[in-house]
Amino acid sequence: MTLKGKDGEESAAQIFHEIEVVPGVEEKPEETKRALTVREIVPQRPSLPPVAPARALTRTPADSVPVPEPDEDGFHDLSRPEYLLNRELTWLNFNFRVLHEAEDERTPLLERLKFIAIVSSNVDEFVMKRIGGLKQLVGAGIHEPSADGRTPQEQLDECNKLVRKLEKRKRRALLALLPRLEEHGIRIVSYNDLAAEDKAYLRELYFENYYPLVTPQATDPAHPFPFISNLSLNLLVTLRHSDESDPRLARVKVPEGAIPRLLELRDSKTFVRFEDVMANNLDLLFPGMVIDEVAMFRVTRNANTEREEEKAEDLLALIESELRDRKFAPIVRLEVSDNLSLSHRGMLAAELGLDEAADVFEVEGMQGMRDLMQLTSIPDPALHDAPFHPVDHLDLVSERNIFHVIREAGSVLLHHPYISFATSVERFLSEASSDPKVRAIKMCLYRTSADTQVLNYLIDAARNDKQVAVVVELKARFDEQANIRWAARLEEAGIHVTYGVVGLKTHCKVVLVVRQDHDGLRRYAHVGTGNYHAGTARLYSDLGLLTCGKHIGQDLTELFNYLSTGYKPKRRYKRILPAPKTCRHGLLMRIEREIQQHAEGSPGLIQMKMNALEDARITRALYRASQAGVQVDLIIRDTCRLRPGIPGLSENARVISVVGRFLEHARIAYFRNDGDEEYFIGSADLMRRNLNSRVEVLAPVESPDLREELRTLLDIQLEDTRCAWEMQSDGSYVQRTPAEGDEVVKGSQEQLIDLYAKRRKRSHKLKRRKPQGFNRRNIR
Repeated sequence: MTLKGKDGEESAAQIFHEIEVVPGVEEKPEETKRALTVREIVPQRPSLPPVAPARALTRTPADSVPVPEPDEDGFHDLSRPEYLLNRELTWLNFNFRVLHEAEDERTPLLERLKFIAIVSSNVDEFVMKRIGGLKQLVGAGIHEPSADGRTPQEQLDECNKLVRKLEKRKRRALLALLPRLEEHGIRIVSYNDLAAEDKAYLRELYFENYYPLVTPQATDPAHPFPFISNLSLNLLVTLRHSDESDPRLARVKVPEGAIPRLLELRDSKTFVRFEDVMANNLDLLFPGMVIDEVAMFRVTRNANTEREEEKAEDLLALIESELRDRKFAPIVRLEVSDNLSLSHRGMLAAELGLDEAADVFEVEGMQGMRDLMQLTSIPDPALHDAPFHPVDHLDLVSERNIFHVIREAGSVLLHHPYISFATSVERFLSEASSDPKVRAIKMCLYRTSADTQVLNYLIDAARNDKQVAVVVELKARFDEQANIRWAARLEEAGIHVTYGVVGLKTHCKVVLVVRQDHDGLRRYAHVGTGNYHAGTARLYSDLGLLTCGKHIGQDLTELFNYLSTGYKPKRRYKRILPAPKTCRHGLLMRIEREIQQHAEGSPGLIQMKMNALEDARITRALYRASQAGVQVDLIIRDTCRLRPGIPGLSENARVISVVGRFLEHARIAYFRNDGDEEYFIGSADLMRRNLNSRVEVLAPVESPDLREELRTLLDIQLEDTRCAWEMQSDGSYVQRTPAEGDEVVKGSQEQLIDLYAKRRKRSHKLKRRKPQGFNRRNIR
């Protein structure tokens, strides 16, 4: 999709570099220094090979603000805004890295198409949430700069320029990909390029199956301009009677729902866009009229319609009202096809209340490329990643009662999607629902899926006379309607449903099971980094901890008491770091401790794997740690405010982003602590909203064996030379590649697939070698 914004392309090129691939160029930034290996920092650990320099430079856009320099006394004033990168622009930068997977020759063809669809969906959501929010600030006359020094209008302008650049590159990637797919018989063709018999087939298919769903709407003095729904595809038709010269306008909405966007010609793997079929059969809608022009357009509406909870007597009614508001929310973007006349383009912008220069995006070719995901289900193994099947956790392969297994192990670490969600988390809840010794189940629900068994098990537990309490987050954006339905179903089953604490989103992922063991009541828990969602558990990389640790159980009891009442007595948490109460303070304290303990004989080390680093206080603390000599390793998926590699400040910090077949979603915080290491996993990203306005949980991982598993994960990703991108001090990212002559190593995700498969295979071998006792005779 090429976007030819009138004011965007040239000026964007001046502000941002485009991704460029320069074969044979070795990256040698001035600020490069040899990264300390884990062996050098923590002598007791085995040595890891240093990351090889890139031999091909693949770089994402840099930030428009130059790399900050110290003052004349060599002092870095961290209160200056240029030390913090912009949240919105760094998130868009992440999408350039995702899009590169669609351009990478190492990625199978249909997987490349998948990444184009993912970026399209990501940008739609970004425009709804972030552009919509910035427009609200601008509309309210707010000029206060963000932490990085940009006003809302400045952020809006730069975001629009970068979105145009991203869309242009996405269009180019698709055009390069389509001929490659044709070599495998997969084609997306124009209706006008079809043979007559194929046109007749599609016309009949359309007339019999879809035509009754289509409703044309005229726009004239008697018919006001119609309501345009969010992200819907629309035809703007210019037509007239054959004996008249005055044109008329009609809007025809492309039907949504279960209708495929791409219509297949007789199982031929040849597809035609649904709107293309509609546009070439308008005589069915307008018989006897002359069609002068047909153009496509699509609008994106603001998704920020939240109201004040404190003034709502009924939170459920408030959310339902917000959903209605979102349907009619202001439009923030208009996409139009490149054949739309200038007069009609201006008319649409005026009717929709948009700035034609800033808010109208001209699109060549297909709008709404998120629907290309439809083609990724074509079953051709050569065009997909190698098949992958989650394995059962080695501690959970037996048919023993899962609570006995957890009690014996103390804690079990889960790593999805490598470890099966169904045979671990779902099994935990399944057995809890039917175990006669289980007395109560408490759970936090942020998102779930229609195909998960989690909620069915909760309903089964209630029917089995167990006490079941669920905290449902109604304001999980874009899942509000689904969560309202689930909450109603749970209440109908007799489950105690609450909606968390007023003013805070309940984002933590925890389950607490109270069981009557032989020695008294014992609490079993699951603390995770991802939602209880069977679908994303196959696509997202997440961690979970099954534990019967006494202190964690006590802490979660206090947490659920807080969530069900909202009361804030002096709750003392012994192990977990909950937000907003202690999470930020606990992390800042540990960063400062690492600075104080850092010494030549015992160097400090902080490693964090997160989705985002946006909180300014945490970012500045990490700067100070790096400046003090502490090695700071950050594996940050998307948004990151910290600039690594600034001489005299962040030379000891490195930031990498891992992009692959799975979405990296796990959160880990590690502190060397003078050899008394600490590991945490949990739901909280290092974002202001997470630390201030959400209920989050970071839980410690204390078992040496489980810590070693986390260490393996961190080491593999930190040394990745296939899926990892390394941030430069100017805010750009350079894709890591092996040095010339080095062995090509699999990416970290493929290495983890192999690792878990080998563990499973080794376990089977050990079981086969185990001596078998004599069979017991049947005694009647």
